[in-house]
Amino acid sequence: MKIFLDTANVQKIKEAAAMGLCDGITTNPTIILKEGRDHKEVINEISALISGPISVEGIGETADEMAKDAVEFSKWGKNIVAKVPMTKEGLKAVRALEAKGIPTNVTLVFSPAQALLAAKAGASYISPFVGRLDDISQDGMALIAEILAILKNYGFKSQVIVASVRSPMHVVEAAKAGAHIATVPPDVFDKLFSHPLTDKGIKMFIEDYKKANAAAGAKK
Repeated sequence: MKIFLDTANVQKIKEAAAMGLCDGITTNPTIILKEGRDHKEVINEISALISGPISVEGIGETADEMAKDAVEFSKWGKNIVAKVPMTKEGLKAVRALEAKGIPTNVTLVFSPAQALLAAKAGASYISPFVGRLDDISQDGMALIAEILAILKNYGFKSQVIVASVRSPMHVVEAAKAGAHIATVPPDVFDKLFSHPLTDKGIKMFIEDYKKANAAAGAKK
């Protein structure tokens, strides 16, 4: 499973890229706003760091507006993916953009039916939001399993990006389900490294190393 970072924070992206653990990036207008930077400037900078897909989303409401935004975004880097909402107009834009060779990511997917339509429209990526479903007492990860089964049944090319990830367990469950990608906020990404027994073991090894050196020094 590939891991994308769901952020526009360049420093966080640099850190993950340096470890070889960032396969792509997803953004949206809200994420860009948090950085307080020009949209094009920050995407250009990210594109120079990451060779994998970078999803960029506009605010167009009609298919023509979305397609126009996407064509502009595609000029910002060689690996730009146009992110469009799961609407009738969004899927019209998907069809047009994919025909032009611009990859698409259909976002705000909450049902198997929506995912099926996005796949039939030719979307490169489909982003079901598991955390938001969990928030309303629905099973977000069950949706992932259903979508993957549909894609497999008919050999659709679309890849599933598990989005709205809230915890390391979402990442693990996505991997167990066979999802192609999980897009992870930086705070959740950092938590993937952590376990109290790892910390305890490292502390013990350091203390024992110091004790062994002290004992050896005392014998001299």
